[in-house]
Parts: sequence; structure tokens; C-alpha cells
Amino acid sequence: MTPTTDPAADPGTRPVKNVLAVISPHVGGRTAGAALTGLFPGQARVTVVETADEDPAALRAANVLITGLSPVTAAHLAAAPDLELVQCASHGFDYVDLDAARARSVPVCTIGSSSAEKQNVAEQTFALMLALAKQLVPAHTALVEADWALPRLQQSLTELSGKTLGIIGLGQIGTEVARRAVAFDMSIVYAGPSPLAPEAAARLGGARHLSVDELLRTADYISLHAPLTERTRHLLDAERLALLKPTAFVINTARGALIDQDALADALEAGTLAGAGLDVFDPEPPTAALRLLKAPNVVLSPHVAGVTRETLVRIALAAVQNVLDHLAGKPVRDVVS
Repeated sequence: MTPTTDPAADPGTRPVKNVLAVISPHVGGRTAGAALTGLFPGQARVTVVETADEDPAALRAANVLITGLSPVTAAHLAAAPDLELVQCASHGFDYVDLDAARARSVPVCTIGSSSAEKQNVAEQTFALMLALAKQLVPAHTALVEADWALPRLQQSLTELSGKTLGIIGLGQIGTEVARRAVAFDMSIVYAGPSPLAPEAAARLGGARHLSVDELLRTADYISLHAPLTERTRHLLDAERLALLKPTAFVINTARGALIDQDALADALEAGTLAGAGLDVFDPEPPTAALRLLKAPNVVLSPHVAGVTRETLVRIALAAVQNVLDHLAGKPVRDVVS
């Protein structure tokens, strides 16, 4: 798959546009961004930076801004008078000031409909779940230290089969997680704006629609796949974490700020929650002061759920294709503001 332009449109008749690709260092920076430049035809001039402040002249000249998890603030938008489009190279969009973009009538797009990240995020979700159920991290650490930990770990080893998985946010990624859970003989409950059609629920093993609070009381594993908005920030706070079974596990491969991280650390340290698998943090990278780094029974990964070799190619192609459509005067997809 390669990005396509309209063959009927002559690129030579269209003005050259300036594309500023802002790729945060913690997701690859200039190295990752360099691959984007070869995907654009002659009607685009691409500059790659790691922060929007790095090259004020390029920001001022930008007609299109592609951002890979790098903040786009009201000040950045104000500094780009000719900006026509902000393209997020991700499903999420919480790092863009949507109000400021809306005030400027600059559309903000994601790659949501591309399904670029769903496979690997679902796989990473299950990697974290299995690591917790099978105690892989403490087992590995003990063996490296010449400690045969089987007698000590035996009591906490569990199976996924027969457990209930609660999915908060049953979009494309959440659905992929649910499909895999069915293969593991898990029961599915989910929270979202509306219930699935009966046939869709049947394909997911008879998945049941619950309120968030009822889901938290019911599930053995809770997996977060909701976007980060003001409404969902700290969706799992101390009050809601207290609803979980003491044998439950929390998995987050979406956005770190969906969870009150101090409240989660409190629950883990107090033993009122069995464990957590986290691929995302607030902020990223996390600081050394983050209590979750030393909390008991956690499995942590550095936001790797959307950055396999295969996923990065799909993300780049999806983001670039939307920009190419804009440059060709076509409608863009996945407009969030």
C-alpha cells in the first residue's frame, strides 16, 4: 500500500505546500520522521522537527502540521498564520489544543478509521494480561537471581480462561481485544455510549453492555481503550478503583491520564487491587518520582503498543494519505475538531 493522489489532477498546477512533521523524540523523533519525507510528491515541502518550537520559520510557513504525539498548543497554532490542517499520526488527539484549532477553523484529524494500530495494541493488551496472570516478571527476575520461586509464586498464578474481561471503549481497538478474549474463553462486558447490535454482541461471545461502575464491580480484568478527553480524564479515580475486586487487574494501553496514577499506586500498595499492566503514563516519559514504577505487581512497557515496524508503516501511510487528500482538494477523514 502506498499513498495515492488523484491521477486526474496535475501536481504541477498546484502550489507547493509546506508540511511540518513534528515527531516527539520518545516515539522516534527525526529518525522516524525522515521516513515521511519520501512519501510526499513534489507539491509538498516537508520539514521534520522534534518539537513545534524547534524551527520557528518552518512553523510560521506551515500549511499542514503532522504531529506524532508532540504537543500542539494555542501558541503554536497562532504562530502558523497559513495553517490549513493538523494531522495527528495516532488514534489519540489529546495533545492538540482543539479549542484553539476550532477558533482558527483549522481541522484536526486522526488516523482513527485506518485501523493502523488496532492489531498491536490488542496484542500488547494481552501480553500485559498474560504477564500478570502468569507472574512472568517476578518469575524471570527470581530465576536470574538463582531463586527457584515456584513455591512462592504458585498461589498467585491464574488462568485467563473463565475470567471476565471488562472493556471500557469498544471501538476498533477494543473490539480487537474482545475478539482475542473470546479465543481465550473469557466472558466480555463493555462500557460505552450504546450497546452493540445483537448479532455483533453474539460474535463477541455474547458481550454484555454495562455502566462503567457495574463493569468495574464485575470484571476480573479491566482494559481501557477510551480516548482522553476532559470527561474521561481520571476516569479511574480512587472512588472507582475502590469498586474493583481485590483480585482484579487493570490494563491501560490507551492514555496514562485515564487513571489517577497516585490512586492506582495507593490501591496496589494497600493490596486492594491484584495488579496492573501499563503501557502509557502521564506524563511521558514518566519521571523517576512516579510511584507506579516501584508499586507491587505491575508490568510496565514504554508506550510500545502502537510502534511495531508494521504499525509504524500503517500509521505513516494513513497520516500521509489524509494530508495528500487535503492537498488535492479532497475531503479528509477522521476530523475530531
